[in-house]
Parts: sequence; structure tokens; C-alpha cells
Amino acid sequence: MLIQAINTNSKAVAFTFDDGPDPVHTPELLEIFAEAGGQATFYMVGEQIAANFEVAKLVHKRGHEIGNHSYTHPNMTELSVEEIESEIARTEELIKQVTGSRAATMRLPYLAGDERVNAILAREGYPSIGAVNTEARDWDMPGVDHILESSRNAVENGSILIFHDGYGDRSQTVEAVRVLTKELAAEGYRLVTVSELLRLAE
Repeated sequence: MLIQAINTNSKAVAFTFDDGPDPVHTPELLEIFAEAGGQATFYMVGEQIAANFEVAKLVHKRGHEIGNHSYTHPNMTELSVEEIESEIARTEELIKQVTGSRAATMRLPYLAGDERVNAILAREGYPSIGAVNTEARDWDMPGVDHILESSRNAVENGSILIFHDGYGDRSQTVEAVRVLTKELAAEGYRLVTVSELLRLAE
């Protein structure tokens, strides 16, 4: 079951970033959240953690959450059970090296799951995290305004927002997030990690 938002009276939203860590864009986002006074969740790809280990450590040091986003970013529904388990476990091991503990949640690559994949996640104790603003399609570089407008329209208490900090030029995402974090903070929203948001569920 994909969790895209939670039911809460608390004015809180969770920003999430997929496919990093990236040596350029991830630190830019860390600065934005330092200014906005909030935390985010970074769904990291194992290969990218291995390539940018110090960046991953910086994310953790700054108090943000790291989630599991597989090792090589495959469509998990096309893999064998053993391959799915390996994708999760290899990234889990790296996240443990960075943070001292395993990730609390998982986001499936392409948000693609089926009964087999979901059964494995359930057995491993990983909530599967989606998002409310997939229309923003920030991975397509559709323009800062499009990313902003689609995300603004999706925000309410308990929303989970998806963006990308890895694989290519993410400058549009960075600029859109810079604006959106300021707007939401000004409106009284708290910017929290996915784990914190899940704890607010009513």
C-alpha cells in the first residue's frame, strides 16, 4: 500500500528527494532547508551513496532522514524475489554505515510495486512511500513554474511531496523548492521528515 499523505490536523508536510545523493544539488537543498528551518527525507540510491558517501553523511549530520530507494534503481516488478531482496539489502547496508541504523521507509523506483514486491516490503517492515504531487514531474525538467504550481495545488496537512536531487541537472527542482519551502513556512507549515509525519497520523 502506497502512502501518499497522512490524515492529521497538524500543519505539517514532508518534502522528499529521490535518486541522490548528488555532489551539487543535495548540498544546495541542505542549505535551503537550513534557511527554511525544516527537515527533509532523501530517498537514496545505493550506487549514489557509494559514489558520494561524504554527501550522504552530510545529509545525516544535518538532521535529515535517509530512506531506501534501491541499489540500482530498477523497476522492482521485473526482478526475481532474490534480486528485489538484494536491491533493498545492499542499500540498507550502506545507509547503516552512514546513519548507524537502517532506513525507516522505502520508496520504490518509479513507484512501481506489485503483490510480490509489496509482500517483501511488508515482511521487511518498510512502509512504501508515494507522494501527492507526481503531476509536478520535476524529473522531466518541465520548468520551475510547473513544478511549483503542481506542488502548491497538492499541499494540505499531511502531504508527502516528491522531488529529485539526483541523476542530471536538477536546477529547476532546487529553485522550485527554494520558493515552496519559504511559502509553506510563511503559511505556518512545519517541514518534517516522513517518519515524523507518519507519527502525526490520526
